[in-house]
Amino acid sequence: DGYHGWPEQAPFDAVVVTAAADHIPPPLVAQLAEGGRMVIPVGMPFRTQTLMLVRREHGEVLSESLLPVSFVPFTRDR
Repeated sequence: DGYHGWPEQAPFDAVVVTAAADHIPPPLVAQLAEGGRMVIPVGMPFRTQTLMLVRREHGEVLSESLLPVSFVPFTRDR
């Protein structure tokens, strides 16, 4: 379960998520260093998803859509 990231080792300059999440996990965003970037596929399982780029710049979190993708679903221990 990677939903909560690795807070003990944060902050990270880069995070790469290799399974599609239905939303961008706030714990992963919180672990980005200033200037850090995360790429993550976002969308419903077994449908076209969007590869998102999330950046932390000047204290703000910015996100942009990069391209359509299809990844296996992100599962998490609830």
